[in-house]
Amino acid sequence: MKTGLDRLIAEQTLQDRIQGRIGYLCHSASVDAQARHGVQGLKHLFQSRFKAIFAPQHGFATDAQDNMIESPHFFHSYFQVPVYSLYSETRIPTPEMLADIDTLIVDLQDNGTRVYTYIWTMVLAMEACGHAGVKVVVLDRPNPLGGDRLGGNVLDLNYRSIIGWNRLPMQYAMTIGEVALFARRFWDISVELEVIPMAGWNREMKYVQTELPWVLPSPNFPTPDTAQVYPGTVLIEGTNLSEGRGTTRPFELIGHPNLDAYEFADYFHDQLQKKLSYTGAVIRPATFQPTFDKHAGIPCNGFQVHVLQPRLFQAWNFGQVLLQALYHFMGSDFAWRQPPFEYVHDKLPIDLLNGSEVPRQWVEQQGTFHDLLMFAHAEYLDFLAKRKEVLLYN
Repeated sequence: MKTGLDRLIAEQTLQDRIQGRIGYLCHSASVDAQARHGVQGLKHLFQSRFKAIFAPQHGFATDAQDNMIESPHFFHSYFQVPVYSLYSETRIPTPEMLADIDTLIVDLQDNGTRVYTYIWTMVLAMEACGHAGVKVVVLDRPNPLGGDRLGGNVLDLNYRSIIGWNRLPMQYAMTIGEVALFARRFWDISVELEVIPMAGWNREMKYVQTELPWVLPSPNFPTPDTAQVYPGTVLIEGTNLSEGRGTTRPFELIGHPNLDAYEFADYFHDQLQKKLSYTGAVIRPATFQPTFDKHAGIPCNGFQVHVLQPRLFQAWNFGQVLLQALYHFMGSDFAWRQPPFEYVHDKLPIDLLNGSEVPRQWVEQQGTFHDLLMFAHAEYLDFLAKRKEVLLYN
């Protein structure tokens, strides 16, 4: 298969549609099928018309850890162009950044989950480009979760942040190009937009099936396996437990110094059997010592999540049941993380991650799984009808 970048580099008719001076919104995972960075390919194609690089959260080199760690603007000595950080004093391209740009090419490897900032950086850039009269061209890339299954609730706009800017479910089953089309169609964004689709991708594909190189799209996303658990285990960011940052398997390893790993594994698997008739995953008791972030240098007792049957596994459902089990098993050792989080100072991080306070209340009140699904699925019919209008692939 070919990504949008691979198609643009190979096809003259596509190149001819890229007009004027060019900016490129990208990161370290913006590579072609030979793992060559897109800047190299596009500078070769467009030469002096290539004017600037724009970088999302974690920076152009994808080296900045965690949230609210900003990356500076700088001049790239090798590529001889400015690099503008869109996770700095601004999350939106300024008129000055766009002054010498006629076309902004967006080429970001997304992870298919609402609480990942890259789609929102793209959406904010689309709005700014619309105001500045700059065309946006999105080079489409695979959704590593596939594109055929939704998960989690649709965002409540009262919980808007850079990890949830508009109304998508946690797992939205679209590519980044389809999200761009959805945003222009339904979120009142007036911008000239073109999406260059992939060739050979279908909605049921997992990333390994694409045979494309995997490059970390963010520092704590080391493998495509991370994507499978992320829509559920990212919720651990909203607690005092380690979500595995500072280990080689972030979002798969979860723990706390005071958690009894084996007793909790027994308790959790019992809760899973009561609440979920199918899970597709298990937890394995484990001890790990984070090198940074929560509980750095302290042994954490916990577990690793192992997805055994990806087609059965529903990460958001699993993650909510996991949170409920941890909350009631750990008692006073469990705590919700406190603000600020992603530049929001007046709401709990767990509510920002969930895009609502309802799942947290469900956890605390030990609600039934039926109640959780009724809440999560309440807006699916409306969302699916809209989504259908922008899908590019069978």
